[in-house]
Amino acid sequence: MIDLRRLQVLRAVEQCGGVTAAARALHLTPSAVSQQVRALANDLGVELLVHEGRGVKLTSAAHLALRHAHELFRQWEEAAADIRKHEANPPGTVRLCGFPSALTALLIPTASALQESNPAMRVHLREAETPECFELLLSEEADLAVVVPNANSPTLDDPRFDQSPLLDDVIDLLVPDDHHLAERDSITLSEAASETWIVAEPTSTEQHALAIGACTTAGFRPRIGHYATDWQTVLHLVTAGYGVYLLPRLVEIPAQARLRRLPVTGKPRLVRRILVASRKGSRHHAHLAAAGRILHGIAAAIA
Repeated sequence: MIDLRRLQVLRAVEQCGGVTAAARALHLTPSAVSQQVRALANDLGVELLVHEGRGVKLTSAAHLALRHAHELFRQWEEAAADIRKHEANPPGTVRLCGFPSALTALLIPTASALQESNPAMRVHLREAETPECFELLLSEEADLAVVVPNANSPTLDDPRFDQSPLLDDVIDLLVPDDHHLAERDSITLSEAASETWIVAEPTSTEQHALAIGACTTAGFRPRIGHYATDWQTVLHLVTAGYGVYLLPRLVEIPAQARLRRLPVTGKPRLVRRILVASRKGSRHHAHLAAAGRILHGIAAAIA
């Protein structure tokens, strides 16, 4: 009999890109992950990992084992949901994760509505950027994630996850209220080509790629003066006149802030696509189905 926990470890190695990263995601030591993979290889009678440079890569046998593993885990999620659906308003736990502005605008209201509808339900919230969200889903530390896909995200047809559109978050240009553009009703991005820009750190969030990609599409390379990731830091930098910033509408600005949001016109429309993701098959769980309905309702009200 194959130990499903060992298959889960192999799935984490695939998702995280290596043994060390998988160990971090699973809260294990790298040696423990390697031991689990070796034990699974012995169970199957095949080689699953081979050394490549300083790291390892999955063998063709490992990829085949994973294809079957993804189907097994999907079937298990659906079976568990089918068994539990006969309980009326059962107690349970739902674990939600998402990037900071989604947590504030979408997931906290979802958690409140879930607990109001079923006081016996426990809801856990976790702030995490998109790559970590998928790792949390795979390690079963989260049940539902709100993510912004990037170039390294799982594809929409990835057999491990259900992913569906949630919201197109419109992006505005943020300027100080005494900026020469502040009185405008709207702006094309190319009109801000000569401005000094504030952008997120390249490896921190999807915001960096979004800003660079938008400016490139508009026909210019932004002159980056400052890097900032924390929203409060961004707002203070813009207020002080250190540059302009592309700000998603999910991010709230304090009413007293001396800032102006300028809608960006032109095509393509400047948005960040937000998805809701869960483990394949798990969305049939009553708790997750309820969370999904509430979340989509909140997103629709914002849109």
